[in-house]
Amino acid sequence: MGNSCCYLCGCIDQASIGVIERWGRFERLAEPGFHFFNPFVGQFLTGVLSTRIQSLDVRIETKTKDNVFVQLVCSIQYRVVRTNADDAFYELANPQEQIQAYVFDVVRAVVPRMTLDELFEQKGEVAKSVLEELEKVMGAYGYSIEHMLMVDIIPDASVRKAMNEINAAQRLQLASVYKGEAEKVFQVKKAEAEAEAKYLGGVGVARQRQAITDGLRENILNFSHKVEGTTAKEVMDLIMVTQYFDTIKDLGNSSNNTTVFIPHGPGHVRDITDQIRNGMMEAASVQAIQED
Repeated sequence: MGNSCCYLCGCIDQASIGVIERWGRFERLAEPGFHFFNPFVGQFLTGVLSTRIQSLDVRIETKTKDNVFVQLVCSIQYRVVRTNADDAFYELANPQEQIQAYVFDVVRAVVPRMTLDELFEQKGEVAKSVLEELEKVMGAYGYSIEHMLMVDIIPDASVRKAMNEINAAQRLQLASVYKGEAEKVFQVKKAEAEAEAKYLGGVGVARQRQAITDGLRENILNFSHKVEGTTAKEVMDLIMVTQYFDTIKDLGNSSNNTTVFIPHGPGHVRDITDQIRNGMMEAASVQAIQED
C-alpha cells in the first residue's frame, strides 16, 4: 500500500487513504499527500488502506437439484469506500474471509434449487443473488462490491463425459435422419429415372419396330413391282432367310458367346416363317371368337 512516515510527518500515496489516531482513538482520515503529525498530543498515522479495486477468486463445491456435484469459480471485485474507510479499517480483520463466507452461503442456498442445465443457463441469476447479498452486508463495513462474475462451472469429470456422449449421440441421430432423407430422395429419383428410361426405351423399341415394318413393306412392294411373277409370301421368305443369316453372323462375331447350338438349314427358315404365320392366325381367330 505504499506509505512512508516518520516521527513528525507521513506521506499517503495516490489511490490510498490513511487512518489517523490520537491516543489510540480514531480521529480522522488522511487524503493522499504529505501530512504533519503531532506526536506530543498522541497523534499518529495508524494505517493506510488502498482504494483500488481488488479481486478475490472463490472456488465453491456444491450439489445441484439433480444430484450433480459441481465446482463454481466466482470472481468478486471490491474496493474500500473512501468516506467509510474507518469502518473498513476497524470492523473487519480479514475482509477476504468474510466475503468468501457470504459467497459460500448464498451459492449453496441458490444452486441446489437448480438442475445442472438450469445452472448453466441461469448462472447470471446466481451471480446477481450473490452480488445483492454482498452489497447489503459488506456496505455496512465500508466495502463496495463492484462486480460479481461467475467465471466457470465445472461438473464432475464423469458427468462431463456423459454429457459429451449424450451430445454426440444426439448429433449422430440427427445425422442419421438427414442421411435417411437423402437416401430416400436418391431412391425416389433413381426410380423415377428408371421409369423414364424404360418409357423412353419402349418408345424407341416401338419406333424401331415401326421403322422395320415400314421398311419391310416398302421392300416387298418394290421387289414385287420390279420382279414380275413374285408374290409377297416369296419376298417375305427371302427377307427371313437374309435376317436368319445376319443373325448367325452376329452370333459368330460376338466375343461374349461361347457355344451356341441352333438348327441350321434352308428348310428351318420356312419352318420359322410357318410358325410365326400360324401363331398370328391363331391369335386372330381367338380374338374373333371372343368378340362374338
